[in-house]
Formats: sequence, C-alpha cells, structure tokens
Amino acid sequence: MQRTLATIAVALLAGLSPLEAAEVAVSATQITSFGDTGLDGRVGRLAFRGGLALVAQDDTFGGLSGLTTTGPDQHVSFVTDRGSFVAGQLAYDDTDRLFGLIGVTVEPIRNSKGDPLPRQYAKDAESIDTIYRSGIPVGVRVGFEHLTRVADFALTDGVPGGAAREVELPGWLDDLRTNGSLESVCIAPPSSPIAGSTLLLTEDHEDGAGNHAGWLLGQNDKGPISYAVSPVVFPTDCAFLPNGDLLVLERGVSMLTFSMALRRVAAADVRPGSVMTGELLLAVSGSAIDNMEALAVHQAPDGETRILIGSDNNFNDWQRSLLLEFALLD
Repeated sequence: MQRTLATIAVALLAGLSPLEAAEVAVSATQITSFGDTGLDGRVGRLAFRGGLALVAQDDTFGGLSGLTTTGPDQHVSFVTDRGSFVAGQLAYDDTDRLFGLIGVTVEPIRNSKGDPLPRQYAKDAESIDTIYRSGIPVGVRVGFEHLTRVADFALTDGVPGGAAREVELPGWLDDLRTNGSLESVCIAPPSSPIAGSTLLLTEDHEDGAGNHAGWLLGQNDKGPISYAVSPVVFPTDCAFLPNGDLLVLERGVSMLTFSMALRRVAAADVRPGSVMTGELLLAVSGSAIDNMEALAVHQAPDGETRILIGSDNNFNDWQRSLLLEFALLD
C-alpha cells in the first residue's frame, strides 16, 4: 500500500548561476509494503521499515547512484550519473517512518579547477562515502566509472561541494575505462580491523581468478582484495556497519526484471589479499524494487541502526527513484 503525500521542499530557485546549488521540489510517496510484506515484517534477515518513491519535475533530479549520511539530523547526499551532488534531509514522522526528503539541492560536481565536469564521460559518479575526523564529518569521497577515478570534496553544513582533490589509485584501476569499472567506495569505521582504509570494488572487472577485483587504500592496510562472484547479480555499492562488518549491495537484470541481493561480510574478512564471500541477508526480484545501486547505514531518530537502499532511475520516466529502509534482525 502507498500513501501519496504533499509536495515537500520549495520550488526551483530562479536566477542561480550554474555553479550554485539549486533547490528542487521533491514529492515523496510513502511505501508501506515490500512485496507481500507490510511494515516491520521480515524479509530475509531484515525487517522492512518503510520507504519512499521520490519524484521531481526538475530534470536535474534523478540517476541517484550512491548515498551517504553527511551530518546530524538525517542529512544525506547522493551522487548522480550526470555528475551532480543531490543533498537533503530525511524526514521522519512521529512513528519513525520515512515520509520525505526535504531541503533538496542539486549542485554540479566540480573538477580540480573548481569547474563543472566538462563531459558525460567524466561525470558518471557511482559511489560516495563520508570522511570523518575525530567523529566529525569533514568531507566526502566519490568514485567514478568510465573515466575511473576517486576524488575528495569538502562538506559545508552537511552539503558536499568545492574543487575535487583526486586520490591516487593503483595503475590497473586508474586505467579502466568502462561502465563496469569502479562501482563501490566505502570507508572503514573505527571498529574495523582496517579502520580508516577505503575499500574500492569494481562491478565487472576480474581479479584473474574469476572474482570481482578490488583494492584497499590505507596507510597500514593497502593492497588487492576481491569479492566472490554471485550468479546474475553484480556489486553496486558497499557500506560498513558500526561493528565493522561490511554490507555489499548487488544488482542484476534478467528478462527485463531487476533483482537485488544484500550480503554481509565479517569484519575480519575485509583485509588485503582476502576473497570476500558474504552471507546472504536479502534476495528479491520483481516490482518491489528497481535498479538498486545506493547503500548507506545510519541511525534513525529512535536510535535504531537502519539500512537505506536506493535506486538509480537512469533519468528514465519508466524507472523509479526508490529509497527503502530496513533493519537487521540478527
């Protein structure tokens, strides 16, 4: 069952320069079932906590490929296929259910000179995670495919922007030039054995042994890492749980139907030289999902640790921008 809500946020501001963030009106429809499962019902190893279907009339909103929390009070940021940051605040009702995304802004991602990315080949941002210093969010780290690279950006009041600061990558990853290259970027939390290291996972590039190739960037934990291949689905994002375990979101398409899987990798298995094989938490296909590409772990207003999974509509009218929320049961 779905319940349509009033449009949230404000109309698109007029007269802004191309380098300024534009506010965009986003309408949210609450999602209160997941397939045959209602609110708080069990799906795999998770409980469904609700979700949103997001729509905006402005054509800069869409293609939401990566997601991270960027500050207190449920501030979040996405990256898009067309090289933009989409920032906003998750709104919850008095029962701690998502009911909107408010204060939404869209701003072009910039290069190292502070200019908007010049061509689509360079704009395909696929993943984002937040950089913390002493528990304070100070920036975001973004991964791009096609023109494969990783870059850091500043945070101002929970909104990312400014000139890119590129991160050095190993040669084999830097040389990849496909849409199956770098898909997932996530930074290990203090509880992880590799705390502070950045995990990079490719979508469809083999390590030489038939696994998805990856790399760990860190001072003490640096080097190759791999992720085991699963039938039909490919990794599209990753996020660490507070205890250091890793979540990997997988997405596939078969007979024009999307499928999704979520796996959990033990913290001890996320290390250089490892081939990670995750424990399956959720596997689903059909109309309850879309092109699921974004993953984040955050704390709801009631303190519960929740998992956000978002979809990339590729700026197509026939696809949806979904934001689904779950909680781990065990």
